[in-house]
Amino acid sequence: MTTGLERMAAVTSGATVSILSDEQVVERVCAGEIDLFEVIMRRYNQRLYRVARGILGEDSEAEDVMQEAYVRVFSHLRQFAGRSSFATWLTKIAVYEALARARRRGRAVELDAMPEEAKETLMQTEQADGPEGSLLAQESRDLLEAAVGAIPTPYRVVFTLRTVEGLSTAETAAALGLSLEAVKTRLHRANALLRKDLSRRFGRAAMAAFAFAAPRCNRVVAAVMARILPS
Repeated sequence: MTTGLERMAAVTSGATVSILSDEQVVERVCAGEIDLFEVIMRRYNQRLYRVARGILGEDSEAEDVMQEAYVRVFSHLRQFAGRSSFATWLTKIAVYEALARARRRGRAVELDAMPEEAKETLMQTEQADGPEGSLLAQESRDLLEAAVGAIPTPYRVVFTLRTVEGLSTAETAAALGLSLEAVKTRLHRANALLRKDLSRRFGRAAMAAFAFAAPRCNRVVAAVMARILPS
């Protein structure tokens, strides 16, 4: 029986694996190369973590949702019809898993319901230069994460996919089951809640927000592979 490290080496040893499209990886997994499913997970761990955390607001629950989403995706891999991109299909499954968990926890989250108003989070930071710059950058990311976490879920999820994860309006709409106009409106509202000066100050820091670091990535990959590989 191969160890996790041996499986990782096998997956990453081929020079062509990293350039395979999602659809090519899926085809090979369906053909019996189950280890290659790890390629999919490592490609999309960051996105799924961000969207799940955007809905649930908690790290541990986001990881649980990721595992359940991946296992569900693997068990239905042959049903992927290619009507949308694999990335969109995968993201939608993670969204549904996160929403289902939120409902089970008694937290009603409706992505297609617009809250009337939300309290604006006011954030203030001091300017800093020189050797304190790196510390300020970390504090800025922490502050941005707190600000994003404070806005209502429908806006937060759209902001996460569009601004943090970099999806297009169309991709975000497809992943969340929203209209293009709804995505644009919610993104505008999210930016308003975060305030223009916060967006300007932390624009670059947004790309580093809610980072899915290597230990978390390896933990989720190992847990899912243990569930889907034959014993």
